[in-house]
Amino acid sequence: MENAVEPTPTPRRSPAVEAHDVTVTYDRLREKDTLIALKDFSIEIEHGEFLAIVGPSGCGKSTFLNVVAGLTFPSAGDIRVMGKPVTGPETDRAVVFQDYALLPWRTTEQNVRFGLEMQRRIDSETKDKVQHYIKMVGLEGFERAYPRELSGGMRQRVGLARALVTEPRLLLMDEPFAAVDAMTREVMQDELARIVSETGQAIVFITHSVDEAITLADRIAVVTNRPGRIREILEVDIPRPRSRASRNLTEFQELRDRIWGLLSDDPAKAVAPLIDVPSVGEPRTTESTEVEPPR
Repeated sequence: MENAVEPTPTPRRSPAVEAHDVTVTYDRLREKDTLIALKDFSIEIEHGEFLAIVGPSGCGKSTFLNVVAGLTFPSAGDIRVMGKPVTGPETDRAVVFQDYALLPWRTTEQNVRFGLEMQRRIDSETKDKVQHYIKMVGLEGFERAYPRELSGGMRQRVGLARALVTEPRLLLMDEPFAAVDAMTREVMQDELARIVSETGQAIVFITHSVDEAITLADRIAVVTNRPGRIREILEVDIPRPRSRASRNLTEFQELRDRIWGLLSDDPAKAVAPLIDVPSVGEPRTTESTEVEPPR
C-alpha cells in the first residue's frame, strides 16, 4: 500500500495589524521630561475584524491609532500592517477623524473625491465611485452641499465616504460619533454596522462609550490608564445584527458590567510616569506629575 501524501499546511496569513511591545514617548522640552503615552502595547487584529478600543481619557488610545496610521512613530516595539512594517501613511489604510476634517470650500462630492486626489487615483471611474459611496452613506441628493449646509451627522457621513472611497483594507476610526447628538449617534452606529457588512474592512474603532463598543465590535480591547497597556481583550459573543434592543440582553449587560469593572478597578496610576531629563552627570529618575494627557 502506498503511503498517503501528507497535505502541505497552508501558511498562516499575517494579521491586518500586529503590534508587539509598542512604546510611545513624547519629549517635553519646556518641562525637561519625557511623557510615556504607551508602554509595551501588544495586540493583533485579524482581517475583517471590528476591534473597539476603550479606556480612560488620556490613556493613549488615539496615540495607538496614529501609530497604526503611520502618523506617529513608536519609540520602541514593532508595528506592522498587512505584514509590512509601518513607515508612514499608506493607501491600504484610511482614517475617520472625530472633528470631520472637511474642507469648507468643497462640496460633498469634492470632499469625498479628495482622498482619491491625494492618492493620485483619478480616472474615468472616479465619478461613479464617488457617487457609489455617497449613496452608501445615505447622502444622495446632497452632492453639491457645502459642509456648513450639513448637520453634524451628515458631515461625519461625508468623512466616512471619503475614507471608504479609497477602498482601504484597514479603516481607523477615532471617536467618529463623539461630536454628534445622541439620536444621531444611534443612527450612525446602525449605518456603520450596515456599511461594514458590505465592505468587509478590518476596523480599529476608538470610543469612550462601552455600549457603542459592544454594539459594533467583534472584540473589545480595554486599555489601562496612561501609560496605556492592554488590560484585557474581550470577545463579543452577541448575535448580529445588534441594535438598541440588544442592550436588554443578559449577555450584553454582563459584558458591560465586566468592562466597567475593568475600567474602574484599574491598578495602573491615573497619571503617567514622567522621565526627567537629567543634567549632565545626574542620574535619570522617574516620578509621577499631573499633566494634561494626549488623547
